[in-house]
Amino acid sequence: MTGTGTTVTLREMRWWDLERVMELEEELFPEDAWSRGMFWSELAHARGGDATRHYVVAEDGPRLVGYAGLAVVDRTGDVQTIAAARDQWGTGLGARLLTDLLTAATAFECREVLLEVRVDNARAQRLYERFGFEPIGIRKGYYQPGNVDALVMRLADPATASAATASAATVSAATTANGEPGEPIEPTAANTASTAHTANPATSVQGTETHG
Repeated sequence: MTGTGTTVTLREMRWWDLERVMELEEELFPEDAWSRGMFWSELAHARGGDATRHYVVAEDGPRLVGYAGLAVVDRTGDVQTIAAARDQWGTGLGARLLTDLLTAATAFECREVLLEVRVDNARAQRLYERFGFEPIGIRKGYYQPGNVDALVMRLADPATASAATASAATVSAATTANGEPGEPIEPTAANTASTAHTANPATSVQGTETHG
């Protein structure tokens, strides 16, 4: 049943998914959507022995309902984007996507994972805290338009956090199933109504966007 998250499956994002990814991207991030070329650039580094990216899509039957991405530079993971279709907000899909990224970070042998989140997005911050992320700084005026500051958060050693991430995903899904309104979760970051992508997603200063 669409909207419950029970029929949604995750798999690797491929180039043939980009048309549907762009439709959701432009719907959720109308003011600062990534271009198709940006996604192409990311996927170009997502396969092979020297891969530094991990991107995943979420599907409910034939429909694409979410996606997420991670970049790795010098064993530091950076959450690039987390997005879920509006009818999936509050189903726990955002937590599932984040869990997938942290599993990938462990496979990449990351020593830490970073993300940014809007300072006014308390709900997203609570989710990240359940996963073990801790605040480490502020980036002034990071999200545009609006000149909203970003809270930088860090998860130390994702390899040791695997049990906690699985638990956090379960708690998140259970909490939202009990009637908490589904709001956009913003990233690196996650958000309220829209989180900024920076112009170049291939850099470590990419802002995570999160809806879901």
